[in-house]
Amino acid sequence: MTVFRAKSAWINDGIVSDVDIHVGLHGFIDAILPSNQPVHDDIIELPGVVYPGFANAHSHAFHRALRGRTHGDGGTFWTWRQGMYQAAATLTPDSYYALARAVYAEMVLAGVTSVGEFHYVHHQPDGRAYEDANAMGHALISAAHDAGLRITLLDTCYLAGGLDAGGHSALAPEQRRFSDGSAQAWASRVSGLTDSDAVRIGAAIHSVRAVPRDAISVVAQTSDAWPLHIHVSEQPAENDACQAAYGCTPTELLSSAGALSARTTAVHATHLTAHDIELLGTTRTFSCFCPTTERDLADGIGPATALASAGSPLCLGSDQHAVIDLLEEARALEMHERLETNQRGRIQPAEIVTALTSAGHNSLGWTDVGRIAVGQRADFVAIRTDSVRTAGSDPAQIVLSAFAADVHTVVVDGIVRVAAGRHVSIDVEDELVREINALWSNVNS
Repeated sequence: MTVFRAKSAWINDGIVSDVDIHVGLHGFIDAILPSNQPVHDDIIELPGVVYPGFANAHSHAFHRALRGRTHGDGGTFWTWRQGMYQAAATLTPDSYYALARAVYAEMVLAGVTSVGEFHYVHHQPDGRAYEDANAMGHALISAAHDAGLRITLLDTCYLAGGLDAGGHSALAPEQRRFSDGSAQAWASRVSGLTDSDAVRIGAAIHSVRAVPRDAISVVAQTSDAWPLHIHVSEQPAENDACQAAYGCTPTELLSSAGALSARTTAVHATHLTAHDIELLGTTRTFSCFCPTTERDLADGIGPATALASAGSPLCLGSDQHAVIDLLEEARALEMHERLETNQRGRIQPAEIVTALTSAGHNSLGWTDVGRIAVGQRADFVAIRTDSVRTAGSDPAQIVLSAFAADVHTVVVDGIVRVAAGRHVSIDVEDELVREINALWSNVNS
């Protein structure tokens, strides 16, 4: 038994003072009691304000290598993809493991305890399978384990190069390693992946651009126990292409193919019609916003409050990792609403915390994570109240003032992974510099 002592903790949608959180040997919370015992060796004191672990519901780990290389050169989302393809082309199972381990460790430093990896770099650059057909997925799973967080591997079906009025186009050479050739072949390969205590296997449909309607139905029906994530209406051009090819919006196409449900997450969900919002809400489909990416790629601002009011739970991701700061992603839900509506207080702090924690974990298939409550996994993020950014903050509003740099301690399944703002087992800065420099050295050669 380990006891974590919190001066302030987010419990039951609000701040509770002076609590001892008792954690059993298997990393679950056994009891939450008032702090009435003297400090002793079995008590670990958590400074500042303690929140449940954060969920990063949408990640492309290798996109981290693009940070600082694609932001200032203008262009569009579509030209940005060329840099992404360059980075993807260099990856091997070994190099992907090393890069992802560093990126996931950076997430842990920011308070992330579960990540949803939207994984589509499956094969060798020419499209041939590795000897282990899931070598790249296994590399990501190993990277998450060694970085100290749990992973939902959202294995992605990717079959076509694009979509226009004439239908789906063939894959470009740089896209070949993403594809299994058919939805049935994708399902066969994915059947070789298995869950564990810290791993969930899920499915993903890259987009309506990359997966035809009939294949969408195959992926959606592969397992009704898996989370299902989909890029939806990130760009107006995607909507236009879908209308030209199918005579409907991407959300309407997904609905007709049976892909919307309470286990589905619509990622970005930016350019939606009123009917789209209704469909996502009535099916209880999650909506995952990635505000720092959506800003960086000039995607736009999605209708967060309209979706939440319709019944779609909100969650968050850092996507291309222009920034890995889930507090910034969470705060942006409200800040973007203020820009759109000229009103403050559209999304309350408790709703922001839910998106940051329990809703995100649930979208990834983790129903026993995301709340500080008996029976939940012992995931804690202690945020400093004495930094230059948070000094004077009301503990109940610190999610609106704190940044990743203010994360002091991170606990995952009862194990301390970050202490005093440092990862306990990985020199994150050293590993990121080494692995990202290696990637671009390979690109340039």
